[in-house]
Amino acid sequence: MGTIVIAGTVVLVLLGFGNHVWWLVAVAVLFLYTQYGRSGSTGGAPQSPSTGGSSSGAVPASYQAYRRRRDQQAKWERRYRRERPLQYRRQQREKSG
Repeated sequence: MGTIVIAGTVVLVLLGFGNHVWWLVAVAVLFLYTQYGRSGSTGGAPQSPSTGGSSSGAVPASYQAYRRRRDQQAKWERRYRRERPLQYRRQQREKSG
């Protein structure tokens, strides 16, 4: 995401040589990205822990958040093993061999 924002900002700066309004747009994009776009930012509103479906790979804010996420993932994995034993065994075979 950061690479896209930086590339877009560079394009806006280059366009700004013809029309200075694009420079203001570039500054606004960078401001909005630093305030709301980055998941690890300390500024702005605190972000609530995700209880959604995908693992984003983001570093948890605290050890307690890490433990909650780890315990939730283990719970989902136990449920998957219990409800879909054939698929689970097939995945384990593919992973090991």
